[in-house]
Amino acid sequence: MEQFRIVLTTASSHDEAKRIAKALVEGRLAACVNLVGGVESIYRWQGEVEEAAEVLLLIKTNVEKLEAVETAVRRLHSYEVPEFLIFEVNGGSAAYLKWLDDSLT
Repeated sequence: MEQFRIVLTTASSHDEAKRIAKALVEGRLAACVNLVGGVESIYRWQGEVEEAAEVLLLIKTNVEKLEAVETAVRRLHSYEVPEFLIFEVNGGSAAYLKWLDDSLT
């Protein structure tokens, strides 16, 4: 279990999020990417408080693929500094974790 990670990033549109997700899954960098629409973000950028409608990507991957996932996200993303946050997976059903592992190899 300690090998699996969930990466969060946001995209400026559904089309951009879908393009990133497909590239990650097709390249076996992610087993699955969930796209969560309707996200409203309020953040500070270049000294100003900004607001944006975004799509959240939940990227399921493993430790070995993290560097390649980050490289791909940066290459495919329209943002100058895309969000890239990594969370450890501390549990899950054996069947799902096996599927996750099989999907990444």
